[in-house]
Amino acid sequence: MGTGPACQIDKHFANLTDPRLNRGTNHDLHEMIFMALTATICGAQGWADVERFVNAKADWFARFLSMEHGVPSHDTFGRVFARLDTGQFLTALHGWVDEFCGCLRGKGVAIDGKTHRGSGDAATGQSPLHTITAFATETRLCLRQMSVDDQSNEIPAVPLLLQLLELDGATVTLDAMHCQVETAQAILQGKADYLLSVKDNQPTLHQHLQDRFEACAEAGFKMPGLTRLVTKNRSHGRVERRQYYVLEATADDQKTLKRWPGLQSLVLVFRQRTEGEHQSMEVAYFISSHPPKVRKLARHIRGHWAIENSLHHVLDVTFTEDASRIRRGTGPEISAAFRRMALNMLQQDTSVKDNVRGKRLRAGWDENVRHQIWATFAAV
Repeated sequence: MGTGPACQIDKHFANLTDPRLNRGTNHDLHEMIFMALTATICGAQGWADVERFVNAKADWFARFLSMEHGVPSHDTFGRVFARLDTGQFLTALHGWVDEFCGCLRGKGVAIDGKTHRGSGDAATGQSPLHTITAFATETRLCLRQMSVDDQSNEIPAVPLLLQLLELDGATVTLDAMHCQVETAQAILQGKADYLLSVKDNQPTLHQHLQDRFEACAEAGFKMPGLTRLVTKNRSHGRVERRQYYVLEATADDQKTLKRWPGLQSLVLVFRQRTEGEHQSMEVAYFISSHPPKVRKLARHIRGHWAIENSLHHVLDVTFTEDASRIRRGTGPEISAAFRRMALNMLQQDTSVKDNVRGKRLRAGWDENVRHQIWATFAAV
C-alpha cells in the first residue's frame, strides 16, 4: 500500500490484474504505475526515462512507496506494461477521470481519431496504434480512449465508445467521416445531442443543405426560422470572420432527411480568413439534433477544435507522442493512456500558473510543484 498521492493508484487500480507469475513480482504493480505516471507528468518520454527519473528522485518516491526491491529497470517497466490487460487498465483510468470530470450537461464532447506513428514497425509489419478519443471541450479533459485497428475502423468503433460515456445533456461533435446514421442514433440513445459535419461522403444530405442555404441566400437571408451570428477574431496577425446561419428543420426537411433521427437544425458556416494580403474562404455545413440556437451551436462548432489544439497538438509537440518507439504488446496503448492522464492532471492543476510544457519542467525540477499537482487529485 502506498501513502500520500500513491493511495490514488491503490484505490483506482485495485481490480487490475498483475500479468506476472508470483515468482516474477519483485516490484509492486501499483508502485510501478505511480512511478510511470509521475515520471510522465514530469517529462519522461519512454520506459528508460521513467527509470532515470525515479532513480534521480528516489528519495521523493520513497516517501510514498516501500520500494522494497529498489527501482525497476526500464526492461521491467516495458515487459510488465506490454502484458497488461488494456480493458482493465482503461476501465480503472476512466473511472478515475469520471470522479473529477463533473456533469457534461450543456457541454461539448468532441470525438476524433489519432495515429501514433512511431508505434508501427515496417520491418515486422506491425501497424501503428490508432486511437479514438472523447474529449470534454470546456474542461479540456480526455474522457475516454479506445484503440482500433486502423483509421477505417473508426466508424463502427465510435458507437461503442459512446456507450462508455455518461452523455446525458451533452452535445457530441464529430467530423464528416462520422456523419453516419448509426452514430447519430447512438448519441441520441445516450440522451445527448449530435452536431455532425457534412461533406460529400453523404451526397444527398450535402446537396440538400446546399439547396436550402442557396434558397436562403437568394431571399437575402431573410426567411422564417433562420438565425445568424457573426464573429471576428484577431490572432498572430490573422483575422478570421465567421458567419453562422442556422435553419430550423422544417417538416419537409425531416421528411426528405428522414434517415437522420431527431434532426432539428441545419447549419452553414462561412469563414473568411485574412493574413496580410492573402485571403481565403470556406463554407462548411452541419446537421444537429440540438435546438436551432445559433450561439450555442456556434460555441460547439468552435469548441470541437479543442481536441486538435488542446489534445492532439499538445501530445505531439509537448509529449512528443509520434516520436515514441514503444512497440511491444499493449505497451503503446498503456503509454498513450499515461500521457493522456498526465495531460489531464496538468490541465486541471491550478497550483502552478504556466503552460503544460512549463508545468512538466517545473514538476520535474521542484518536488513541491510535483506534490501540489498530485495533491489536486489526492482528495478525489
